[in-house]
Amino acid sequence: MTQQEIKIGIVTVSDRASRGEYEDKGGPAIQSWLERGLSSPWQAVSRLVPDEQPEVEAVLKELCDQRGCCLVVTTGGTGPAPRDVTPEATEVVCDKVLDGFGEQMRAVSLQYVPTAILSRQMAGIRGRSLIINLPGKPSAIDECMDAVFPAVPYCIDLIEGPWLETNPDVLVAFRPKYARKPS
Repeated sequence: MTQQEIKIGIVTVSDRASRGEYEDKGGPAIQSWLERGLSSPWQAVSRLVPDEQPEVEAVLKELCDQRGCCLVVTTGGTGPAPRDVTPEATEVVCDKVLDGFGEQMRAVSLQYVPTAILSRQMAGIRGRSLIINLPGKPSAIDECMDAVFPAVPYCIDLIEGPWLETNPDVLVAFRPKYARKPS
């Protein structure tokens, strides 16, 4: 088996940014973290959508099903406000929900702000894609990615995605000793 091309979806969910009223800082923060954290060559597939559940669902399906992203990372829309619908959209399109991601992200975020209990970050699997919902603030994106990313490469192995190598100066991915890189 040859190494698959690695595509990673980066989705910013924001009414204001999608209208050009606000500079998207979340999507670039995710891309910057991935550029530091991954040593495998990869291609970003970025999208910016408003807080509209059908639009969020459509872009998640497109990135997973048509674009072949093994990982889709979203930012924004995870709070309790009426227009925050990213977790609902993610849950609708996923075959499986991975509760541990949200639990870990909230636990880490609570070390910094008491309002982390209001966050509804989550993750799930759609086919051979892992979708992770992150908060919108760049510093919180870094904290959450640092907390959960050590499990991401092995999760992608388990769903038969491409082999992701991490930069050991940033983090060490966990894989069981029996995990073998495809040749």
